[in-house]
Amino acid sequence: MQVAELTRQPQAPVAPPADDDAKWAALKARDAQADGSFVYSVRTTGVYCRPSCPARPARPENVAFHTTCAEAEAAGFRPCKRCRPNEPALAERQAEAVARACRMIEEAETMPALDRLAEIAGMSPFHFHRVFKKVAGITPKAYAGAHLAKRVASGLREAGSVTEAVFDAGYNSSSRFYAKSSDLLGMTPTAYRKGGAGTRIRFAAAECSLGSILVAATDKGVCAILLGDDPDALARDLQDRFPKAELSGGDETFERWVAEVIGFVEAPGRGLDLPLDIGGTAFQQRVWTALRAIPVGTTATYADIARAIGEPAAVRAVAQACGANRLAVAIPCHRVVRSDGSLSGYRWGVERKRDLLAREGAAR
Repeated sequence: MQVAELTRQPQAPVAPPADDDAKWAALKARDAQADGSFVYSVRTTGVYCRPSCPARPARPENVAFHTTCAEAEAAGFRPCKRCRPNEPALAERQAEAVARACRMIEEAETMPALDRLAEIAGMSPFHFHRVFKKVAGITPKAYAGAHLAKRVASGLREAGSVTEAVFDAGYNSSSRFYAKSSDLLGMTPTAYRKGGAGTRIRFAAAECSLGSILVAATDKGVCAILLGDDPDALARDLQDRFPKAELSGGDETFERWVAEVIGFVEAPGRGLDLPLDIGGTAFQQRVWTALRAIPVGTTATYADIARAIGEPAAVRAVAQACGANRLAVAIPCHRVVRSDGSLSGYRWGVERKRDLLAREGAAR
């Protein structure tokens, strides 16, 4: 029996053709991004692996490439037990586990214990915490905090009181929420609950070479720079967000801010330095800070930003933070491009993004 097993080798493959250079490069780099595009088999072991398999590299003459797992198995190879190429990739399994944890956090009245989240994910608490932060860009505790703040924000207008909204959202102490409420909501909870009542928001809509532009500011600084085709639509967007805020035209200082924003749009090389009322979650603020560090006339990829904030795997979360930016130009999300250099979605239109980058490039 043992002799038969040893002699029953899979069919020997031919040497990889020259046009498989890209696959060889992915294999040598253990490139996880190539997982799913092909698998490779090793004649001497009788197994096939995904490109990112951490196993010791095989000799080229013993390796063959296959488009699918079924193709490799039809040739007589079995899946590697280490990288499990016939199962979802590790990144997919981790993303699914984190998604389950996020749903559990969102559905729970109070923050689930880390041990419980890790148990459901099938990981140790330490490993789960590390995986969650890598995938989501923030820790489980920070995610729970941001979700609770969102629940408070959505409930403030319906609840009988701010305290009721805070406790209904899951905070067991109103002081915990109040400590960060201004950063999360952009104003006090009472003002937010009243649709911005008691909060003065100065704004002005104007025209620039990119179309309509609206600049708005609280007492803390500029809170919105919106671009579009219709100034009335931009004003309605602002009013819908804070229906009871005191919206008014700006004073002399504010008019200078508006002029500075428009001047920066027209001539990016001059720079822009204004006080900002940014808001957002802790993770969003980290991303937006990194965006502001991108020099005028240059670009960065979403992966570059993820690495800059110390979260190299949080590329998707970085993209979401870019999409949540309400301060066009001031927080230059238009300087972020895909890994191949192409332009991805831009909430104010890809053509405006292309125009801004062209102007900045000419201003260098």
